[in-house]
Amino acid sequence: MADDPRWPRASAWLARPDPGGRLDLAVLGIGSSATSLSPTAAHTTPAAVRAALARFSPFAASVRMDLAALRTADLGDVADPDGPGGRARAIEAVVRATQRAALVLVLGGDNSVTVPAATGVRADGLVTLDAHHDLRDGSSNGSPVRELVAAGLAGGRVVQVGVSDFANSAAYARRAADLGVRVVPREALRAGSIAQVVAEAVEVAAGGSRSARVYVDLDVDVCDRSVAPACPASQPGGLTADDLRQAARAAARDPRVVGIDLVEVDAAADAPDARTVRLVAACVLEVATGLALRSRPSNDRPA
Repeated sequence: MADDPRWPRASAWLARPDPGGRLDLAVLGIGSSATSLSPTAAHTTPAAVRAALARFSPFAASVRMDLAALRTADLGDVADPDGPGGRARAIEAVVRATQRAALVLVLGGDNSVTVPAATGVRADGLVTLDAHHDLRDGSSNGSPVRELVAAGLAGGRVVQVGVSDFANSAAYARRAADLGVRVVPREALRAGSIAQVVAEAVEVAAGGSRSARVYVDLDVDVCDRSVAPACPASQPGGLTADDLRQAARAAARDPRVVGIDLVEVDAAADAPDARTVRLVAACVLEVATGLALRSRPSNDRPA
């Protein structure tokens, strides 16, 4: 790739030395993969996403926002995050990141990372963008919502956006209803703005409180398989790449959102053009942009 000092790369932006002290954004890799229901090399994804950021700049032209102004640090990866010991290490890492940063962004890894990450940020509410309910028994990438509710998260403070036909069972749909989980099916997203849907979901997850702590799980398999071939469970007819990008920015813009993850991508199974990993890298920048926009009035637009 060409080297142009007037065109900085987002990979260099994220790799800047840790400035120390209080951060706006902390990025943390948690490459869980051992308990995935589908065989996966999702542990390779955090490194692949960092590398893919070289394809992007840290400048959001639509809002004239240079992300270089954010106090950001890449805190590296949690070592061996699978199993009870690994989960404990992941929780500790997220707790430390939360103590420093307004927002913690977790790069997965499969969806099992949502449990230690939401636990570490002390989430009061949960929003998922996911084709699945993730309410299975046991402990896997198919069970994080059930595990969090079993640990004390109120089912009525869980909103699941993008749940898809033919991706769940009747039994788990009944479990979601019995727990009081709010479900926004994929079909309901066609009529309006995904950003508005996410904003409303955060409000529900926060229980109307301005001081609530909300965690957002961005499971990339909510997207259409054409844009997310590296997600083992992605289906035809899912969300577009732009939908996911808009959702990532909208979620990060709400100050009650203290943690976000990007999960369920197996970088080793991506298309030759790395389209799934590049989408995740773009979402990293959308999250950072949403965070930077917190100080700007919602009706403010660049001149």
